[in-house]
Amino acid sequence: IPAAASLPENLTNNSRIVGLLAQLEKINSESLLVEADTARYVTSKILHLAQSQEKTRKEMTAKGSPAIEVILSTLENTRDLQTTLNILNILIELVSVGGGRKASVLVSKGGTQILLQLLLSASKESPPNEELMVQLHSLLAKIGPKDKKFGVKARISGALNISLNLVKQNLQNHRLILPCLQVLRVYSTNSVNAVSLGKSGVVELMFKIIGPFSKKNTGLMKVALDTLAALLKSKTNARRAVDRGYVHVLLTIYVDWHRHDSRHRHMLIRKGILQCIKSVTNIKLGRKAFIDANGMKILYNTSQKTYICLTYRAFYITVDDVVDESDDNDDIETESENENEDDKDQLFKNDDIETDINKLKPRQELGRPVEELKMYEQFFPELADNFKDYELVSKEPKPFASDANLGGPIVVPTAGEEQSVEANHSVKGIAMKESNHLQAEECNKRPAFLDLPKKDRNKDNSLQQQSDQKKLLSSCQCLSYEIVKGLDRITLQNTSKNEQYYKTGSVMKKESKTSFTSLTCNKPCQHVSSCGSVLFEGRSVQLGKLCFTGVDPEEEDDSSSYSSGEQVMLEVPDVLPLHDPDLYIEIVKNTKSVPEYSEVAYPDYFGHIPPPFKEPILERPYGVQRTKISQDIERLIHQNDIIDRIMYDLDNPSYSVPEEGELLKFNSKFESGNLRKVIQIRKNEYDLILNSDINSNHYHQWFYFEVSGMRPGIGYRFNIINCEKSNSQFNYGMQPLMYSVQEALNSRPWWARVGTDICYYKNHFARSSIAAGGQKGKSYYTITFTVNFPHKDDVCYFAYHYPYTYSTLRMHLQKLESMHNPRQIYFRQDTLCETLSGNSCPLVTITAMPETNYYEHICQFRNRPYIFLSARVHPGETNASWVMKGTLEYLMSNNPTAQSLRESYIFKIVPMLNPDGVINGNHRCSLSGEDLNRQWQNPNPDLHPTIYHAKGLLQYLAAIKRLPLVYCDYHGHSRKKNVFMYGCSIKETVLHTVSAASCDLIEDLGYRTLPKILSQIAPTFSMSSCSFVVEKSKESTARVVVWREIGVQRSYTMESTLCGCDQGKYKGLQIGTRELEEMGAKFCVGLLRLKRLTSPLEFNLPSSLLDIENELIESSCKVTSPTTYVLDEDEPRFLEEVDYSAESNDEQDIELADNAGDYEPSVPEERLSDSEMTRTHLP
Repeated sequence: IPAAASLPENLTNNSRIVGLLAQLEKINSESLLVEADTARYVTSKILHLAQSQEKTRKEMTAKGSPAIEVILSTLENTRDLQTTLNILNILIELVSVGGGRKASVLVSKGGTQILLQLLLSASKESPPNEELMVQLHSLLAKIGPKDKKFGVKARISGALNISLNLVKQNLQNHRLILPCLQVLRVYSTNSVNAVSLGKSGVVELMFKIIGPFSKKNTGLMKVALDTLAALLKSKTNARRAVDRGYVHVLLTIYVDWHRHDSRHRHMLIRKGILQCIKSVTNIKLGRKAFIDANGMKILYNTSQKTYICLTYRAFYITVDDVVDESDDNDDIETESENENEDDKDQLFKNDDIETDINKLKPRQELGRPVEELKMYEQFFPELADNFKDYELVSKEPKPFASDANLGGPIVVPTAGEEQSVEANHSVKGIAMKESNHLQAEECNKRPAFLDLPKKDRNKDNSLQQQSDQKKLLSSCQCLSYEIVKGLDRITLQNTSKNEQYYKTGSVMKKESKTSFTSLTCNKPCQHVSSCGSVLFEGRSVQLGKLCFTGVDPEEEDDSSSYSSGEQVMLEVPDVLPLHDPDLYIEIVKNTKSVPEYSEVAYPDYFGHIPPPFKEPILERPYGVQRTKISQDIERLIHQNDIIDRIMYDLDNPSYSVPEEGELLKFNSKFESGNLRKVIQIRKNEYDLILNSDINSNHYHQWFYFEVSGMRPGIGYRFNIINCEKSNSQFNYGMQPLMYSVQEALNSRPWWARVGTDICYYKNHFARSSIAAGGQKGKSYYTITFTVNFPHKDDVCYFAYHYPYTYSTLRMHLQKLESMHNPRQIYFRQDTLCETLSGNSCPLVTITAMPETNYYEHICQFRNRPYIFLSARVHPGETNASWVMKGTLEYLMSNNPTAQSLRESYIFKIVPMLNPDGVINGNHRCSLSGEDLNRQWQNPNPDLHPTIYHAKGLLQYLAAIKRLPLVYCDYHGHSRKKNVFMYGCSIKETVLHTVSAASCDLIEDLGYRTLPKILSQIAPTFSMSSCSFVVEKSKESTARVVVWREIGVQRSYTMESTLCGCDQGKYKGLQIGTRELEEMGAKFCVGLLRLKRLTSPLEFNLPSSLLDIENELIESSCKVTSPTTYVLDEDEPRFLEEVDYSAESNDEQDIELADNAGDYEPSVPEERLSDSEMTRTHLP
């Protein structure tokens, strides 16, 4: 009964507002002068309903409601003051609906022009009506931020000076100037308006309003500071403030508020003052004035006395600009129209999404003449070979007994199996031969690198920007006594589970065909250009002298082993089936680098095995970043405490480092190494500067360098100060990697996650506008971490991620080729092309040999679908190579599933698309200085040969109607966890656009099948992180081009985290090479399941398994990660994160997921179906 009773009342209310609006509309069509009383009455009734009933407000602002138009029309035509005030109050009520979101409705109806015109008319009265001005400015302050052209409209209408003059004439009338200041703040977001207002004295006016601490009018103080901060973003106004001495005034006011606000009730005011200081210090003149006023010390001291987050955060924002070393021109300022800033964040998410359906639809096109594509026929001999001269085996797989020296069959390790460390290790023999007596003289303390004397070759300096690296220093290199002492107890782990990874070691003669390398040492001389015995002919490899500083007293009884005339020989066994130090050295000799590296890093020489322990994601204690940034600022305040000594400098190779016992020594002159300069800051703190990519002036992120000369028990802090990405997994638990030579000699040859007090933050070093892509004010970022070394005088290596060099790849491929059973596995390695440096780009073909050379078996062989895989287009994403290693090893293994996989597909694999970038330690580019994954649309055969010919292979397959079933490009991701895929979907792309109504289009959801399978079988894979949105910025990437131009439906990028997992079996653990290789193997298993799902009759699968495909395909088309396409990190904001930036509206770093979105064709006629592909014959 109560509900029934309320119904008539609701109907009455709805009828009343509709009736009142109709009545008001009728008044508009007549003379308002005659009907002034009626209009006043009607608007007052509407105001009462709007103020008292939320339902009325929603109804008036609902889509299709004429209320706004009627009210604005009345406002435009009325001359009655009370009617005008009523309408302004109504509009204020309406724009407050939904938290202010309805203000844009008022803008779209032309409300801004009507209100500005009313302001102009009202200002002509003398004096202007105070209530009218208060309400009018209050409303303008609400709708101004929603109007992209508000600044221009206000300037053209002459409203700027009206609002400014009201403030000047009513400084004591706080009720009036408060909304006026709010409107001035909105005006000032337009740079031209800010300059115009500055010329009219607005800066000076603001300093009449703000002042020392007072409990009165704090709201006015806050608005005035916000307005001043917006005005001071103009360099013209900032210079005006500096010239009038306002920097000192701001510091004085800040100190006063900081001193009196002991209960932190006015944090917003204190932050507003800091924002004003920040704006002033955006110019050099302001920074000088700030430093002259002792501002650095003042702000630093106040920040140390409070731990309130807002204060310290705003302080560091200010300090960042003060110490900014940017090259901005303070004499010239170009004021430009920028009306879109307010909506930048709102529109950004859709700006990069392709909205044109016609562009989204795949259009299979070869792009090159068929006759030209015939050049790639040589890379597909499997399609023409009759196998007459091959010894084939029956379909029953025979166990392949490899040569004993090859370390047994290849078995891909799974991350689920921990390696058990046994007490009884295989003992590696150390032969002591006659040599001259090793004297206790000091040599270079850095343990032996492998010197590679260069053979003469024509040098192309056009690609060499770092000419200093060409000068190779031949030096005597020695092992310290601590390491030499450990040589007679070297063991390498041998586990029962993974015996294939180890080889039983023994003292063997050099003649035996085992992978042993002798490190010899003749009597050392202090002044020799090379030392050690030449081990190879031609371009020889020389090992550094084996020197030590003296004989340990405890070992005096054994000193006879070092007697005169003896020679020391270190034998390094091949502990992994795919690792051979001798072979690695041979390959390195033929690897061409721009700096012509002369050394080999120990980790690449010894090899790496996954450590037998878990490495959890690091939990960072709160306050680390605050402490680190405070220490950075202390450098500027206490400059006399800074050592500022150069320890390593590639720009000055002749620079000699002081020989002091406690100084660290650095080196990066080896393959994939990247370290340009090292500066000692404090006793145990070093700033490190990375090289940019060759022929580029940016992309600083990948690092790989050597450190020696350390002491145990000391915390060494390393700051890599010129990184570029705006965020990193170093802020979310990732640790850098370290490889200890001493640990390797003690049977622990692995990269390990190390470091404490790790954080990643924006620093005060400014990037030049050229390096920042034409943008000014961009800053570099710092990776900082602290390491305690376990051994004295060890040699350690640090890396961004597990290194995987080009020479390592070639060694692995050669070992795979030598170990496979040619009667069972079809393995072919070709050179796809040569890179700019003359290095070969390997192309690998893997499948199963035909059962016999009978016609039906040859036909089955030739008609297997192709799978095309590629990796390492970005050199810094080394995890992609480890995943590829897992894929290759699985494909070449004796596992019955692998044999079934080989019998199902022909694999074409380009395991390293950017060899030159990998060799030279680049992070992203090739030697052309370009991102190769942005060249797939129009690759240049001379500048981008690997991309040009990889695309040519795919175009050839399209020309002969043999499209790959799957294309996948392996990548690494620096700011997200887990492993996931990017694909392409028209429907899911449209869902992200304003034209989502078009999402009723029909689309084959087969592109989701493989990712879904991987999410079920691979512990590291996360389906929720996958995205299938096509972005405009990714139109030149491999996945989009292969999907759109070649016509491959299942075209993907597979991204592997650099950090770890936050879901599944490995949740909370950092990722290692074991997990990465496992992912590569699981990818293969997923392909076999995909084959069984797409060709069920061939496998005679039970119906229960076939139901999986239906479940996958029939799943609803929903976007699983709607923010993925924004290319930002998926981590929550950590509590102490500092917006340590030089600009208020720093653009999002869209480099993050450069490898996003590929798609498959939705038009059946344009490509063959999966089942048709298996039956396609070569014409």
